[in-house]
Amino acid sequence: MTVRTRFAPSPTGYMHIGGMRTALFNWLFARHNNGQFILRIDDTDQQRNVEEALGPILQAFRWLGLDWDEGPEVGGDHGPYFQSQRGELYHQALDDLLLKGKAYRDFDPPDVVKADREAAEKEKRNYMNIRRSLELSDEDIQRNLETDVPYVIRLFVPRDEKVAINDAVRGEVEWDCSLIPDPVIMRSNGSPLYNFASVIDDAQLKITHIIRAEEHLSNAPIQVLLFGALGYEQPQFAHIPFITAPGSNKKLSKRDLQKLRNNPAMRKMFQVADNILPRLGLEVGESVNPITVEYYERLGFLSEAIFNALSRLGWSLDDKTENMSRETVIENFTLERVIKSPAGLDPEKLMSYQEHWMGQKSLEEKVTGVLPCLQRAELISDSLSDDDLSYVGRVIVALDDRLKTFSDILQFDDFFMSDDDLQFDEKAIQKRLIKPDDALPLLKKLREKLATVESFDAVTTEAMLHQFIEEEEIKVGQIIHALRVAVSGKSTGPGMFDCLELLGRERCLARMDRAIGIAESASAS
Repeated sequence: MTVRTRFAPSPTGYMHIGGMRTALFNWLFARHNNGQFILRIDDTDQQRNVEEALGPILQAFRWLGLDWDEGPEVGGDHGPYFQSQRGELYHQALDDLLLKGKAYRDFDPPDVVKADREAAEKEKRNYMNIRRSLELSDEDIQRNLETDVPYVIRLFVPRDEKVAINDAVRGEVEWDCSLIPDPVIMRSNGSPLYNFASVIDDAQLKITHIIRAEEHLSNAPIQVLLFGALGYEQPQFAHIPFITAPGSNKKLSKRDLQKLRNNPAMRKMFQVADNILPRLGLEVGESVNPITVEYYERLGFLSEAIFNALSRLGWSLDDKTENMSRETVIENFTLERVIKSPAGLDPEKLMSYQEHWMGQKSLEEKVTGVLPCLQRAELISDSLSDDDLSYVGRVIVALDDRLKTFSDILQFDDFFMSDDDLQFDEKAIQKRLIKPDDALPLLKKLREKLATVESFDAVTTEAMLHQFIEEEEIKVGQIIHALRVAVSGKSTGPGMFDCLELLGRERCLARMDRAIGIAESASAS
């Protein structure tokens, strides 16, 4: 038997991190078993522009390197791979169920069904639909059809039986059919419901393993009954734990964006998004936020890091191994290693994966990674000379481990701004240049020293500064902070003397002159 798994997203215009983890587990299981991974699109919502909404989902798969063996843009022997194009298959299966008496038309009006539900609720008993339509004669049914009386089609549940699955993650799970109302499988407008369409699709696509989030466990009994009623072979089910927000036992949901903003563990991620995304021509919203894949791609995370992080959400190799390559995860991935309890999204751990994999990148790869961010923020042009690329590389070397994601380069935009466009932090100017009485006089003296120092490399400027400190009989903190603000506009950054060398004499002096002028004007007012 060839293992065949699938992922069936709705075209929403974004890829939720939880859905991506489910897709990844399906992909890993298929690859581990030399099987096939199928991408099917559940696009029954015809009001949505499918092509436009599907784009970000396919891009998320490409970015993470999850190739699909059958599906959109690839084709295959079991298409079509869009649910909206599979209507004929659903109606054929429906006719089969009606013919065998395993499904029936329910002509009860919605208000009657509603009253039945309310009565069950009032009497504190499980709602079980009343099968009034089964008492209709063939003539009554034909008359209703000829006069276009609205109806739905329900699956006939054998209420004297039990249904069970041997879940690959949760073990034996059993349901009592006497507690299951006959589910609607076809709406009055002729469109299939999820459980029915999903079973038809999985059977026709020859899916051997249905690996999905645990919230779908409640769908399993209806689907098992449908597999049996239609004479299909039942696939192996595996219900994996859902992903929770940090410090919560609730499922990570796009509906709780405001709550996530207030979550202490997530707050920093939203702050970064609010500061960086607008510079990349985006803003935080439904499609780009810390629970979508696009957020991480746009902010310059490495696909290796997100792959590593997602594979560890609900699965482990052992009790100590965290950083794993794609090959290692594929080689060792089994459903037996999937845990039952919910998996919490941990931003700090995610960043640790990112830092590890960033540390594996060469300088050339880092340069390639930061260029799109710098170009989108209009800090560099689209056409760069070898000298330009060399300069970007030197900045990255100076930043060292401060460059955790590629978009972090935008926090050090002072290296790429013109001297006239450089923005000075007002609080830093006040704290470092104005408040200390000796800051401005010392900075002016140092400016003259820098103007005449023989060489402007890091070693020479550092030696000159130490000599300056001895001559003025001051401590290094009395001048180094003022110097940093004067040449970068900020109070923090990489090594001071690396910064001086990178910017060069003329740029440093021009910036110091501006900073001194700003400080003197502020002091005078």
